[in-house]
Formats: sequence, structure tokens, C-alpha cells
Amino acid sequence: MNYCNFLFNGFLTRNLKYAGSVILMLLCGLNVADASAGAASPSAGFEFPISEATYQAMEHAHAEDIGHELGLFDQLKLRAAADPFNVVATVIFFLAVCHTFLAATFNKLAHKYEAEHRNAISSHNQIYVEGKESVSFKATLFHFLGEVEAIFGIWLIPLLLSLVFMESNGLGVAAFYIDSRNFTEPMFVVIIMAIASSRPVVQFAESCLRTVASIGKRTPAAWWLSILIIAPLLGSFITEPAAMTIAALLIGHQFYLLDPSPKFKYATLGLLFVNISVGGTLTHFAAPPVLMVVSSWHWNLPFMFTHFGWRAIIGILLATTVYFFIFKKEFAALKERHAALEAEKSSEPKPVPAPFWVIVVHLGFVAWTVLTLHHPAFFIGGFLFFLAFTIATHHHQYDIQLKSPLLVGFFLAGLVTHGGLQGWWISPVLSALAEVPLFIGATILTAFNDNASITFLASQVSVFSPDEFLAGHWVAKTGTALANAQGLEYAVVAGAVTGGGLTVIANAPNPAGQSILSKYFKDGVSPLKLLLGALFPTLVMAGIFMLIPH
Repeated sequence: MNYCNFLFNGFLTRNLKYAGSVILMLLCGLNVADASAGAASPSAGFEFPISEATYQAMEHAHAEDIGHELGLFDQLKLRAAADPFNVVATVIFFLAVCHTFLAATFNKLAHKYEAEHRNAISSHNQIYVEGKESVSFKATLFHFLGEVEAIFGIWLIPLLLSLVFMESNGLGVAAFYIDSRNFTEPMFVVIIMAIASSRPVVQFAESCLRTVASIGKRTPAAWWLSILIIAPLLGSFITEPAAMTIAALLIGHQFYLLDPSPKFKYATLGLLFVNISVGGTLTHFAAPPVLMVVSSWHWNLPFMFTHFGWRAIIGILLATTVYFFIFKKEFAALKERHAALEAEKSSEPKPVPAPFWVIVVHLGFVAWTVLTLHHPAFFIGGFLFFLAFTIATHHHQYDIQLKSPLLVGFFLAGLVTHGGLQGWWISPVLSALAEVPLFIGATILTAFNDNASITFLASQVSVFSPDEFLAGHWVAKTGTALANAQGLEYAVVAGAVTGGGLTVIANAPNPAGQSILSKYFKDGVSPLKLLLGALFPTLVMAGIFMLIPH
């Protein structure tokens, strides 16, 4: 009973700021369960959005009526006419994408309004409840509009309002659509970010990479190379979101804290995003775009390593090495700053390291979360035990910060909701492309839509499938048909992971990295500069995946 009182008081008083967040995640988990049970369907047989199979049946019937096959433009025109909301949803989605490029502008306006507000209240003697300071609503609003992680969630408001007013029984359709989305990945990312950023896990990762960095005498260059090469490859085993969290925290402490040039900052961020995106392809269970197709296309661990894994390793080594030599002169200045910073730290008392047994327990929580990543009830329950354990070992812990993980989860949930309404135009575009154009198209499309959405939509198109439906049975393709399907499968996945570093929305772990590292960038991360920083490693990966015979 005493321990229960301690847990209740400790958690709900000292940690009340995120108790509500945990409850929210539990409710989201229940929402997923309701969706799987078919809740909120407006009527029997109702379909929203229209499925790819229904579109193909409509196109086949229309082609028979007009006597010839439909071109890409005709397909898009037919699909838009089938449900005019398709066009509205896509326009709203691209407005949200444009909004991400304006995030820095909103942040500048927020700082301006905050300064004006402080000047305006400087002569006031008003007292507010509990001694709180006056807050500028306008400044806070613009700061929220400038949060990249919040943008896609903000644009859900016009999306859902349009859906309610444009569709018959709009409220029921909106509820049905939301209930049919799978929000497991956003919830998983929230929890793995929170656990992976805990002090024992970071301490363990840092000690492991310190061993590697010691080969280069633990200079900034040695740390930079170790983190950008090893951490992304670990993503194939601990999942990409966990690898991104650990890599971003370490690169922040060992590199960004030394204040490199803006050009070097963006080059490093772009390289990190690209390396994480391709680094998860050594296995078949860690990278979101791979998970979308593993079952449908019968891929396994040997297939992934022989077709993608070793190419990813070569690409990561090559791109990272080239960037190292490009910025080699800057490392000399960083080395001096690093020495000065270490000298300052040496005079400060150091906290007691987390005990080995605490580290082992935390790694156990990481392992449990990764092993149960498809089952929210398990990993959310595990997270509640994790929170209790951090309270019981509070003197060895950082304070658990859930703001960034929750914002990232909000970002991904918004992207899942928006992305589910883009299949009407992405699927025919992908189907119309041959292998090389498909690779290029998938790389470009990934910059504007989550790469897992791209590969999922491809898995729904029959031309990509290794099987075909004949006489009421699924039969494996053979000969030329199978070779064509396998070539298209490789091209779309290779393109999706290659383009995964071009923008924040391109790959699910990217928002986690940006959330952790944005504080090192004045006015936040610029999408255009991130794109430029990621361009060279993206081209390197493109060459590795497409020029080496597969």
C-alpha cells in the first residue's frame, strides 16, 4: 500500500504534466481496437476512400465502353469524378506541405509579437493567478503554426470539415475514416522516443560509440563518423525511430553543441536523415516502407540483405566519407572548441553513472517495445511500467520529456490521415512507370508523402505483385511477368528509401530527429536547406541502388 501511495503521488503530482498524455495514448490504442472491430461504419458494404480494386473495375468498364485503354490523365479524371472529395483532399495536403516551408516565417512573427507583448505589459502592474506571467495569445498561436510537427495535424481541421460537408452523412463518413486508420506507428514512435532518450539508454549508446570513436582519439570528426555510420545501421535491429532518437541525441551532444557552420549543420542533418532511411533495410522488420510490402511480396531477411542491405552499407560509407572530406577543414576548428568544452566539464563534478542493472532494465524496455511494435496494448502497457521504474530510480534518470515525442506522434498521425486519401492519384502514377522512371518517381513522391505510404500503395497494385488471381485462386507469376513484377518491386522500395531524407515528411523517423535537433538551428530547420543538405547523399544512394546490377 505504501508503494502504491508513492507511485500515485509521485506520478500524478510530480509527473502530472504527462499523465494526461499517457491516458490519451491509451484511448488511441482503444481507437485502433475499435477500428479493427469495424466500428462506426455508416452502412453495410460502405467504402471510403474508394479502394484500388473498385477504381480498377471502374476503369476496366469505362475502357470497354470507349473501346481503348485509358491513359494516365483519363484515369485521374475518372477517379476525381468518382468522388470530388479526392481533389479537395489532395489540395489540402499540398497546402499543408507548402505550410512546412513557411514554418520559419511563422516563428519569426511569433518572436516579433512576443517582443511587442512584453513591451506593452512592461508598465502594467496586473497580477495573474498563481503569479503567472501574461501570455500573448497571438504570439503563442503563431508559434504553434510554426511548429513543423503540428502542421499536418492543424490541416486536419479543414480536411475533416470538408469531408463532413461534402459527403452524404459526412459526420459518419469522417468517423468511419478516422476509425479505419492505423495509428499504431505514431503511438510506437512516441513511446520508443521517450524510452530511447532516457539517460541509461543514451549512456549505454554513448559508451558503445565512444569505443569506436576512440580509434580516432574521440575527436569531433571521430564522433561524427561513428554516429552517422553505426547508428543508422543499428536501425535495422532496433527500428529506425529508435536509431534516429539515439543518433540525434548523440550528434547533438558531440557535434551541434560545438556550433558548426550553418552549411555543415544542414549537410549533417540531411546525411543523418538519408542514412537512417536506408540503414533500416538490412532486415525486413525495421524500416516502415519495407514493413508495408514484406507480407504481400514474400520478402524475408536473406532477401533484404542480398538486395538492399549490402548496398545500403556501401552507400552510407561512401556518402559519409565524401561529406567528411568536404568539411574536413571545419573539423579542425571544432576540435579546438571541443577541447575547450571538455576542459570546462572536467572542472565540474560529474553525476554518478546509471548502474549496470538499471541500464539492462531500460534496454529490456526497448527490446519489449520493438518486439511488440504491432501491438499497442502491449507496448503501451510496457511504457506504464517503464514510467513506474523511472520513478523508482529517479536519481539515475533525466526527467522524462514527452513534449517532443507527442508532437512527433501528432505529426505522424496527421500524415497517416492525409496520406490515406492520396492513393487515388499516387497508384495510377506508379503503375504507369517502367523500372527506372518508377525509381525516380518514387524518390520524388517520397519527398511529398511518407515513404511507407508510397510502398503500401504499390503493394495494392496488381502489376507489382508476384502473384496473380486466376480462376478464383492466387497463383505465382512465372517467366517475364514475374521478372517484371520483381523489378518494379525493387525500384519502388529502393526509390522510397532513397528519397527518405529529402524532407521531414519523407520518412517516419525524420520528425523525431528534427524535434531533437531543431534547437540548434536559428528559427528552426529550413525545409529548402534540408533538401539541399540531403541532395548529395540521396544521389549517392540512387547510384548505388540503380547502377549496381540487381
